[in-house]
Amino acid sequence: MLLFKAFLVGGTICLIGQLLMDLTSHKVTPGHILVGFVTTGVIISALGFYQPLVEFAGAGATVPLTGFGHLMAQGAIEGAKNFGFLGVFKGALSAAAGGITAAVVFGYLAALVFRPKG
Repeated sequence: MLLFKAFLVGGTICLIGQLLMDLTSHKVTPGHILVGFVTTGVIISALGFYQPLVEFAGAGATVPLTGFGHLMAQGAIEGAKNFGFLGVFKGALSAAAGGITAAVVFGYLAALVFRPKG
């Protein structure tokens, strides 16, 4: 059942992104949508609504970009509690550091293995 919940929630998030790309016809770029998803994740998390979604759907809520926003918001909140105002930045970056590092390392390895045809 957890796989179904993850598919349902993650698929819905992806469907929203695809509809935004298809229906806005170049007025809203994929970059705008990606930033919007991260920002939406931060806002929904700060309001306390994203954690129940994570508990319901697991990876279906944490893997999409809204989950990245949720991760950053939770890190910022924790950092603010422990270190004050500057902890907001430290906490957000510390919480997301593992995912960002993995993306950079695996992207670099993929670039070494697969060469674009030019």
